[in-house]
Amino acid sequence: MTLLQVEQLTKSFVGKNVVDKVSFALEPLTATALIGPNGAGKTTTMSMIVGLLQQTSGTVTMQGVLDIRHSIGFLPQYPQFYPWLSALEYVEMVGKLSGVPARGLREKSVKMLEYVGLGDVLHKKTATFSGGMKQRLGIAQAIIHDPKLLLLDEPVSALDPIGRQEVMNLLKEIQQQTTILYSTHILHDAEKMTDQVLFMKNGQLVEQGSLVSIQQKYADPKYLIQFVQEQDAANFAMRYEGQLDGLYVYLPAQQPMQQVLSSLVAEQKEIVKVERVTASLDEIFMKVAYQ
Repeated sequence: MTLLQVEQLTKSFVGKNVVDKVSFALEPLTATALIGPNGAGKTTTMSMIVGLLQQTSGTVTMQGVLDIRHSIGFLPQYPQFYPWLSALEYVEMVGKLSGVPARGLREKSVKMLEYVGLGDVLHKKTATFSGGMKQRLGIAQAIIHDPKLLLLDEPVSALDPIGRQEVMNLLKEIQQQTTILYSTHILHDAEKMTDQVLFMKNGQLVEQGSLVSIQQKYADPKYLIQFVQEQDAANFAMRYEGQLDGLYVYLPAQQPMQQVLSSLVAEQKEIVKVERVTASLDEIFMKVAYQ
């Protein structure tokens, strides 16, 4: 059963299509990553879905309904908070604006802030919050009304590695109850929680599918061999026409593993490991975005 259907979504500025006939569907309780270089149209697409921008043409429907505003939560790339409000006051305010019943709103707001890891700073002013705390607060306000769909524009791009990991773990939990669509440049993080990948380039959707199917399509399987000595790696790469990267040698996986192992035994060099690897999401991104 499809939750969200985007059909031929287009946005024109001064006669130029910055988003050009984009179509895709989201299934319930999945996480979809919207990926593309700067200027690809990701934020514009997000803005049209949430209603911040009026599309030039095309439709966005949720189970056949055109007005989806009460069914979505949104965290923009650069969220703004009223610095004089506490975290609890801010979430309560957003809850009221989102139509959450007044009775029980305080209790629900407290539970929501505890859920995103801000239970110890309920009454602190948002002006004192770090970047990671603000992202958590942004997520809390986006889900206070129990939306069917959560949209996040670059939710971890401004965070350090620890903050990124914490927010990604939180989103994994949220996915158990809510469908997620997010844009990102941090492709390593996307690999950890993505069911579907949407690649945008020059305003168009140029590739889409499950992460597994995309990786299979652009697999480019190779053998990765890690040597102990750089000179041994260099000699092996030259002799067997491999790709050298310091202590690592990559060989095309066209030959059987047994043949590779036999070659290594014949060389009698110290190695750390031999494994079969496929293209990472970063490598696929480079192929799709710049081919």
